[in-house]
Amino acid sequence: MSPATERPPRQRAGGAGGVPRHVACVMDGNGRWAQSRSLPRTSGHSAAEAAVIDVIEAARNSGVEWLSLYAFSTENWDRPGSEVDFLMRLVRGTVRKHALLLHARGVRCRVLGSRDPRIPPALAQDFDDLMTLTADNRRMTLTVAFDHGGRRDIVEAARSLLRSGASPDSVTEQSFAGHLPYPDTPDVDLVIRTSGEQRISNFMLWQVAYAEWVFPAVLWPDFRASHFLQCLHTYQHRDRRFGGVLPTDIGGSRP
Repeated sequence: MSPATERPPRQRAGGAGGVPRHVACVMDGNGRWAQSRSLPRTSGHSAAEAAVIDVIEAARNSGVEWLSLYAFSTENWDRPGSEVDFLMRLVRGTVRKHALLLHARGVRCRVLGSRDPRIPPALAQDFDDLMTLTADNRRMTLTVAFDHGGRRDIVEAARSLLRSGASPDSVTEQSFAGHLPYPDTPDVDLVIRTSGEQRISNFMLWQVAYAEWVFPAVLWPDFRASHFLQCLHTYQHRDRRFGGVLPTDIGGSRP
């Protein structure tokens, strides 16, 4: 990992109002969706593909500039081998099926994660091909977090910073962030975690520091554009203070 340009400054305190620049989704509930239908867990993963495509289109059409999807975590390797193998095949099929459409839609695709040797070489090549194909697109950036762990990213950034020879007193938040993967990625404004669970789950820990969170009860395979737009609506009615106060808060004019 090599440092690149420093991250843009964080948005300051104030009402959200508009469309969030960066939305991240923790796609939770596939297993419970399948279980509620007396189906194998793999059926829930298969059903999730439609939600992924619907959300990508909804985000792009809404003016979201960056969309990040949590597809496979470093902890997911602990799942049964048969389920992991199925997920690898499913993700490969999804990438190959939709690569040209994403490119035609002007979506730049990135994969955020390490290259664990357990990832099938064919899938790793498909990821590389997708990123190369879409590298010059700018309508929206889609980041697929695959074999991703937020703590690991921070540890690797610290190692990279040490290798660069930086002195302790010279380290700032911006210089540290410049050693994270894809340091041009803006901080996350809104995180959507489906299924009603309320956990961070080691997802983009640095980038979500000041994100707003929404926890719709709907399971991911049933999540559609209408749900995504409702989450954007919820975000737009929140005041983002970043530890400060709004002018209307001064003097006790607001609770």
